Amino acid sequence: MAQPRRMVVLRAIVEDYIRSQEPIGSAALTKKHDLGVSSATIRNDMASLEEEGYLIQPHTSSGRIPTEKGYRYFVDRLSTVVPLSDAQRRGIAAFLSGSVSLQDTLQRAARLLSHITGQVAVVASPSPAKARVLRVQIVPVSSTLLLIVVITDAGNVAQHTLALSPQPTDITLADVGSVVNGACLGLTFAQAAERVRSLKSSRRESVALLEGLAQVFEAMGDNERSSELYMAGASHLAHRRDIADMAPLFDALEEQIVLMKLMSALSEDTDAYGVGVAIGSETHTPELLHASVVTSGYGNSPASRTEPAESDAGHEDGGGSALGGTAHANTAQTGMAGEPRITDDADAEPGKMDDDDSVAMPSLDGGSGGSGESSGPVAFVGSIGPTHMDYAATIAAVRAVARYLTRAISSYDDGDGN
Repeated sequence: MAQPRRMVVLRAIVEDYIRSQEPIGSAALTKKHDLGVSSATIRNDMASLEEEGYLIQPHTSSGRIPTEKGYRYFVDRLSTVVPLSDAQRRGIAAFLSGSVSLQDTLQRAARLLSHITGQVAVVASPSPAKARVLRVQIVPVSSTLLLIVVITDAGNVAQHTLALSPQPTDITLADVGSVVNGACLGLTFAQAAERVRSLKSSRRESVALLEGLAQVFEAMGDNERSSELYMAGASHLAHRRDIADMAPLFDALEEQIVLMKLMSALSEDTDAYGVGVAIGSETHTPELLHASVVTSGYGNSPASRTEPAESDAGHEDGGGSALGGTAHANTAQTGMAGEPRITDDADAEPGKMDDDDSVAMPSLDGGSGGSGESSGPVAFVGSIGPTHMDYAATIAAVRAVARYLTRAISSYDDGDGN
């Protein structure tokens, strides 16, 4: 179904404002876009859009700029986003493949995402509460003390001591360790604790050890706040023309717990493609009133492992550009030392959509669209910038980095990481 002309005008204004960050007038729209109507008609459409809350006019003599409602309409109707070029994909893979540890991978991912978008990048380390057990080791360290070592699918190694007197024999420890590994593989810490307790009825000679292991699993699962945030790109904000609007964001970046809760919730409350966008007041964070947050989960969630559809044919307006064009990220930047130079590749096939980077974007108003049981993503990666950010390019970059991090986590699961 064709969208009303005034909504085509709205999308043109949003796209032009994202590029220029200057109020958009009817004469400029008529000159730049083939809208098929006169400048006077465009002015009437803009007046209607202002009355409906999609646009505001900063000054009586100036053009219009989008409101939060206008940006939301624009984002909800992005049916596709701009794919990264072959050069960008190769650059991401090469830069992240040089990591020496999971922590190094996350730090590199934050720097890289910030470099691509020109915005603040935030990457969270995998949450212990969402990780799943891969291996459990029970190591005697003294006559009354055991060291419980748990390796998770998120690449984490969790350790916890367990005091037990008298200590079980080496044969009992080996037997219980084998049973627990078989019973708890792929379970979260909370599930593993419940499963271990269920073993006590059949292994009465090891009740104290099994109960101790269950308590260790619960303690590891409760350690939610041990997740770390890796941030990069705050310096980008200092060079913006709208620094006054962005200044409160610096305060928000200091409140890491607030950011953690916001971006974690946003990465889980998304569509089937695993991308969430919160604009201005939707963040419920006063310091982010003039900012937008784009987040995607990574790890063992279905959304981050499932290939996206090519497009969402259900949208009323089709392509990702209001006027049939394509929005491009401003990514021609000089590479920082040790980082890839991220540029559009002139040799890349025009219009080529790669499964790793193309994202069909259903409306983001709804809840989670995932199917089947899952613990959700183990952590998130996101970008924070002004409300006039390039949403299509930012979504593509966040999505791509999230997918590469998912693969990196898998490599640590397989024992390829350090």
